[in-house]
Amino acid sequence: MPRTPTAAQAVEPPVEPPVEPTLEPVGESVATLERGLAVIGALSADRERRMRPSDLARATGLARSTVDRIISTLVRLGYLRAEGRDVLLAPRLLELGNAYLAASRVPDAVDQYALRLADALDESVSVCVPDRDGARFVTQFARRRTMVVSFRVGDLLPAERCAPGPLFAVDWNETRWTGWRQRLGEQPNQAAFPALPLSRGPARGAADFERRVAAARDAGHALDDQLIEPGLVALAVPVYDVDGTVLCAVSVVSHTSRHSADSLAEHALPQLRECAAEMGAELAHPGDEARAAALSPMLDDTYLRAVKDELGPDFLQSLARGLAVLSTLRFPGGLALTDVAEATGLARATARRCLLALRHLGYVCVSADGRRFTPLPRVLELGYAPQSRLTFDELAAPHLASLVQRVHDSASVAVLDGEEIRYVARVAATRIMGVDLAIGTRLPAYATSMGRAALSGLPDEELAARIPRALTPLTSHTRTSRAAVTKAVRAVRSDGYALVDQELEEGLRSIAVPVRGRDGRIVAAVNVAAHAAHRSADELRTDVLPELTVTAGRIETDLAAAIERRPAILN
Repeated sequence: MPRTPTAAQAVEPPVEPPVEPTLEPVGESVATLERGLAVIGALSADRERRMRPSDLARATGLARSTVDRIISTLVRLGYLRAEGRDVLLAPRLLELGNAYLAASRVPDAVDQYALRLADALDESVSVCVPDRDGARFVTQFARRRTMVVSFRVGDLLPAERCAPGPLFAVDWNETRWTGWRQRLGEQPNQAAFPALPLSRGPARGAADFERRVAAARDAGHALDDQLIEPGLVALAVPVYDVDGTVLCAVSVVSHTSRHSADSLAEHALPQLRECAAEMGAELAHPGDEARAAALSPMLDDTYLRAVKDELGPDFLQSLARGLAVLSTLRFPGGLALTDVAEATGLARATARRCLLALRHLGYVCVSADGRRFTPLPRVLELGYAPQSRLTFDELAAPHLASLVQRVHDSASVAVLDGEEIRYVARVAATRIMGVDLAIGTRLPAYATSMGRAALSGLPDEELAARIPRALTPLTSHTRTSRAAVTKAVRAVRSDGYALVDQELEEGLRSIAVPVRGRDGRIVAAVNVAAHAAHRSADELRTDVLPELTVTAGRIETDLAAAIERRPAILN
């Protein structure tokens, strides 16, 4: 699809030589990246998304020492986290999938039309893109019903067991068909697709799918009559690029209690085709590269070198650099080598090796002229689906647990809700005498450290509206003057923290810092609460505040990745 170049692209010297179409050997860059991505892939495919290093070694066929170094690197980068002897995926992995979604422009361009269609038909609507011999979800709007479609953004379905598959196969070349037939013969149970329910009936075989592809070519749409699982029917139509190739497919999904496959087609096909045409027209327009640039999360090579100096041989710098390059490829139409090197701080030769390694491994493609690199849908298999539905409390809880282990006092996260705060995540310290609060608890914002930290992000006019006119004295220490509370909130803006000393409850001290979203606005607050007999106010400042600030930063990093495509995570 033709793209309008960004300002940076427009001034790029036209004499930059293209990357050779034939991939030159890139040696250890490929091997290290391949091993690291294999570890992420193994964790992503595991149903628990939790494995021990020995299990990862068996699953990937790698030496245990290699797995340990990969884990050490990925944990340090924030892409994995360690919990006891287990290794788990971390929300920051969403950065990689977000790069693909931004570069593809598909969700940004089609979401409004898919949501409108779901509302008009009162059925679930999803959009898939072709990914090798499968169809990968990139957006979905489900109806609220007892029986709902549970696929997630990033999930992959085999082409032969979904409605979009035949539409994508219309464009397959002989190489793709050969690979598909080979996969069908080697994996009749379709184990390579963990999101797919196991088939309860006999396999339909290659001939059945080939007939469906021919029918889709003639009809311009495709039906899934309970191919995914009994009771589920779907209708898909293609969304075309300006050159006539299929960019993606939009599907309407229903249940046999509401529609048969034929009645769904009769009910939805005209509106579905109209929606697909609108999506195609939207995708033909140039993307908002300025937005893509502003939201680009990147690992700078200066930081990576510092971590390498700190961790030594346990840190695989080539793996870290490859992931930094991958997370940078967010621009519709792709990025040139010069842009990638500048964005990551890497030398051109290093950036080139990373790009060629990612291309060799099937995560990046290069434009026909060999100048621009773009991520492929396969990037979404790197933990995107299991992380894409995390709630805010699930995201924050591991960081709170780590904080509690370090400071040995209870920690919480709360959001501002009117004149109150509402607890959304909490980890209690193990003490005979401790603070006992449950998720969902509401407390007055004016008398709490998290309330004042959250209020500090509001302009003065809105701040005044969030402070009650009559302030109840909860203890003998409670500030009951609106002016005094306002002064305390304003102090948070300059100090960066709020400390409340027995204003909420006698004997309770707490210190809090704001948590900011990716746009810099305060969206929540995190605190540590301690009994006055255990911590003085000065000890909270000197011993707890530095750890609390680090924790807030880690939550913000994960939240930035999670909120980009799903702002409602904070609701």
